[in-house]
Amino acid sequence: MAPRQAHRRARVAGATIDEPSTELWGPEFAEVARRLLSSAVLCFARNGFHATTTRDVTAGVDLSPGALYVHFSSKEDVLFAVVRVGHERALAALGDREPDRDANPAAQVADLVRRFVAWHAHHHTVARICQYELSGLEPEHFERVQELRRQINQVFRRAVARGLDAGVFDVADVHRATRAIISLGVDLVRWYRLDGPDSPEALAEEYAELALRMLGTRPVT
Repeated sequence: MAPRQAHRRARVAGATIDEPSTELWGPEFAEVARRLLSSAVLCFARNGFHATTTRDVTAGVDLSPGALYVHFSSKEDVLFAVVRVGHERALAALGDREPDRDANPAAQVADLVRRFVAWHAHHHTVARICQYELSGLEPEHFERVQELRRQINQVFRRAVARGLDAGVFDVADVHRATRAIISLGVDLVRWYRLDGPDSPEALAEEYAELALRMLGTRPVT
């Protein structure tokens, strides 16, 4: 059995980075591969993808540089795995993509925002890589990630459009409103820290209320 990893935290450009749990990556990756992915997240968060070497990644889990190529074809392949899984988990966190058509539109949007914000807060270091290291992806990998981003956008767009059609929301443009709401969850990865004053759940609740106000309606009581 591999030794248990110690929790690691560091400060980078005024923000806190936390080592992701190896459980985040799921059973598709072997245990060593999961450790390498978590090490890569820390390295990319500290130094950026381009300034990180494969030696940096393997050294973070006390392996030789060649160990990375047993599980990944390249450093870019590691980045793609991090970004793909991060987006897949964020999409899954939104829950059922075809919600009850009789549900209150405001309650539906509030629930989506809570889920999205809480996921990004809990996994802020991985989410930061997902947002700021896309330029390191090869075109084919970039397009696969873009498709996941389109699916996330579509979930929110449908919810906002439904509320607008029902006369619950008051916005001029569904697409702009959707981008603004998604930005609430995405932007927090720049500054959020788990040991800060707001828990992921408290921040999620506050942002859900802000989103509804942006849409021209009041929080659901």
